[in-house]
Amino acid sequence: MDKNITWINEKRIEKTIKALEKNNMNGYLAKDTDDIINIIKELVDEKSLVACGGSMTLFKTGIIDLLRSGRYNFLDRYEENLSPQEMKEIFRKSFCADAYFTSTNAITEEGELYNVDGMGNRVAAMLYGPDKVIVVCGVNKIVKNIDEAINRNKVVSAPANAKRLNAKTPCKEVGYCMDCSSSERICCEYTIIKKQRIPNRIHIIFINESFGY
Repeated sequence: MDKNITWINEKRIEKTIKALEKNNMNGYLAKDTDDIINIIKELVDEKSLVACGGSMTLFKTGIIDLLRSGRYNFLDRYEENLSPQEMKEIFRKSFCADAYFTSTNAITEEGELYNVDGMGNRVAAMLYGPDKVIVVCGVNKIVKNIDEAINRNKVVSAPANAKRLNAKTPCKEVGYCMDCSSSERICCEYTIIKKQRIPNRIHIIFINESFGY
């Protein structure tokens, strides 16, 4: 990345972190993926019960590998050959996790997290349950405000994820939201985390690169 663009992005991250702090959430700027792992090790004790939401960012940054390393007691939703009932149990047990890992569909410069879910398990755990929520996101997820967050989901997050999941939705075919009524619609629960009442619960780790949808 051009060094001047890197500088602009870094300033944008710093601005967003200050806004998050005003909203009682903690922000961090990681130098690289190794630094993300080091920050996580500082935030989450060994042998903690951990879980995660669906996220390409967690794979690309090596966090899933960390969670599977044996350092933590991982409720692995990605384990092969899980039955629907086993997956349901993992989702339910996730509410009791010491730490819940996820990314976000968008985060505003005003320090708000915007997310859209199909099943709701991810946004539900972000809102309530786990003692800590660790959000990892690339600079590409930062938007100016909620209006831009909504638009980002319609033109980037939703169609990209529908394509990844091979969902039978119009956005998978046309590349943008059609506000469909498909039985496989992945945009069903919409949430905004604007403030956090519990100190040191939500932690957002930024990296000055593009990750995820």
